[in-house]
Amino acid sequence: MNLTFKNPFGIRFKLVFLSSFLLVIPWLGYQYILEMEDYLRRGQEQTVLGTAQALATALNERPELFNEGSYSPARRTDDLYVYPIFSPLSLDDGSLLDWREYQQYEVTYDGRDYLSTPLNPSRLHDREGSLSFKNMVGEYNGSLYAYFKVKDDRIVYRSRDALSVHRSDFLQISMMSPEGNEINRYVIAPHEPEFLYPFKVNPDYSEPVHEDRISGQWYETDSGYEVELQIPMEMLGERLGFAIFDVDDARSRYVDTAVATSPLDDVEHLGSLRRPTPEIDRIVAGMGHNNSRIQVVDRSGRVLLTVGDIQSATGLQVTESLSEQPLNKYWRYVQDRVLNPLYYQLLTKPSNDFIDELYSDVAREGAHIDSALTGVPLTQFRTLQDNQTRLLEAAHPILADGEVLGAVVVDQNMNGLRTFRNQAMESLFNTILAVMIMVALGLFFFASRISSRVRSLRNQAEGIIDDTGRVRNTIVPTRSSDEIGDLSRSFASIVERLTQYTSYLENMSSRLSHELRTPVTVVRSSLENLGMTERSKDSSVYLDRAEEGISRLNLILTNMSEATRLEQMLQTSEKEKIDLNEVLFGCVEGYKLAYPDSIFETDIPQQPIFVNGVPEYIAQLLDKLIANAVEFSYERQPIMIYCRPLRDHAVIKVSNAGPNLPEEMKDRLFDSMISVRPQEKQKQPHLGMGLHIARLITDFHGGHIRVENRSDREGVVVTVVIPLFYR
Repeated sequence: MNLTFKNPFGIRFKLVFLSSFLLVIPWLGYQYILEMEDYLRRGQEQTVLGTAQALATALNERPELFNEGSYSPARRTDDLYVYPIFSPLSLDDGSLLDWREYQQYEVTYDGRDYLSTPLNPSRLHDREGSLSFKNMVGEYNGSLYAYFKVKDDRIVYRSRDALSVHRSDFLQISMMSPEGNEINRYVIAPHEPEFLYPFKVNPDYSEPVHEDRISGQWYETDSGYEVELQIPMEMLGERLGFAIFDVDDARSRYVDTAVATSPLDDVEHLGSLRRPTPEIDRIVAGMGHNNSRIQVVDRSGRVLLTVGDIQSATGLQVTESLSEQPLNKYWRYVQDRVLNPLYYQLLTKPSNDFIDELYSDVAREGAHIDSALTGVPLTQFRTLQDNQTRLLEAAHPILADGEVLGAVVVDQNMNGLRTFRNQAMESLFNTILAVMIMVALGLFFFASRISSRVRSLRNQAEGIIDDTGRVRNTIVPTRSSDEIGDLSRSFASIVERLTQYTSYLENMSSRLSHELRTPVTVVRSSLENLGMTERSKDSSVYLDRAEEGISRLNLILTNMSEATRLEQMLQTSEKEKIDLNEVLFGCVEGYKLAYPDSIFETDIPQQPIFVNGVPEYIAQLLDKLIANAVEFSYERQPIMIYCRPLRDHAVIKVSNAGPNLPEEMKDRLFDSMISVRPQEKQKQPHLGMGLHIARLITDFHGGHIRVENRSDREGVVVTVVIPLFYR
């Protein structure tokens, strides 16, 4: 009987479960990196304050730099005053809303600023109010920004099939080259209100070539049109001028009026670029490469100078992360699609796409600035409304003669530190994940190897003994030197000794039968010789008893050797096609004569049932079943013999009304030397070989046999299933 119990928590599960405790390592690494981030934050705080202190020291005792007149609105001259812009400007929103804080510095140019131009000097005339514009120029993050509010009563755009760029309303930009040896001229003449498409031209406006470094937009208003543009500072020299050219007749397309900020073709008279705080610019310029945003404010909090922008002021210079280096495309896919979404359930990914309204004003305010203007330097952290961006702000006072003139404000966002932390986390998690996967796989394969060896040993152990209880195989010992190898060798030794002992037991009956027959024969012959002599009345009783004992002993020897002889005969017997019904009918008729006190009933069909077998063995099988049924039947209760073909098998059933089988004996009845007869019913010697022989015959015919208690009443039914013959 197989009592195998399937344990859901095997060795592999237990090892993998124990390896899950390695998850404490990522948690410890995470806590360590958070602690390291805290130390870096403190260091960054001291660095920012040190930068503000160093710059404030350079500006100390320089009261002339904070002259109140330095920031008065620019006067209309040939020079252009460039004011600092404190936040990015949008050039595609169709309005000047972004310029609202700076329009107080705009300058008006009208008819008094007519330009003498070589286009058509004789056609220029002064129509009062026909053309004027307002202009403001600012600087932000390495670019020059400008806008023009042009008042024009009639707008004439460039024809789409025109090759020239000066026969319509247009804006001309004249700038000295960075080398200072020539004037570069650019013309903006759109076909309609659209994004700017500038051209670089010769002095006579010939050979226009597109210049993509200048960008912006041209859009109409109720009184004319407005132009916004952006020019990289690297294109500019020390001088710059703008001019608006007006064409009123769409057919002739002659320039009627031109208004300029300064003469455009004369190097000596071309306007200069002026900044309200040039000295502060030069002092701060050397501090503009420390990855911070630096601002100088006066006592009223007004911003005098800005270097850098808060979006890129990450402070900490982050090296290229491993995730940004060239990697295998498959690993890149795993990193981007699997690992990073998992990691960033815990981490927050910094973004430079944020806006701080406080930084977009002309004036600055805050607790750190208020403290610095009272003479006490201060740093602070501030979280923006998106709750993901933190800013580090530091302010240090600027002193002159013991009086606070202003403050240096140094700002950084914490995205650099957070990015550094995320890179460290990703690297740590990737390493730990790889180690854990390798350890888990190693443990899994190790456990699988152990489980496989244990299962192999179990399978060999289960295959040693067949259903009849005989030792059929052996265990192959392994050469492994571990505990499982020792167990395998121990089992192999045990099985070998068990095989020898079982073989001895199996052959003992035949040896005993062979050895006992000679003395039994001697005793029988002696008794026969003694019986032929004159016997007294008393000796006859003892002789009869001795002969009865010898007969009983001879029957026991015959039963002991019957199973062995049958097995030997089955190995040499050949099967043939037989009619099972014919065999059963013949046997039943014989049983009626052999057991006159028993009642036999049959349920056998008339049509033949063919099987492949030996009729003598089938009859012997049925003899054993009927003998058991007769012995265990109640008096005057019929014994039923049933036979039917079922699918591709013939089913034979022998049932009787009698005591039920004990539950614990159902699976052992077909073993040799097993009997459930009570002592009072054993009129003849029984060794428990009947059903064992029946099972041997059933196995020889390729079928199987089973014994069950009847379900309809008290009694037992024996079922034999034998394959049908189809050839």
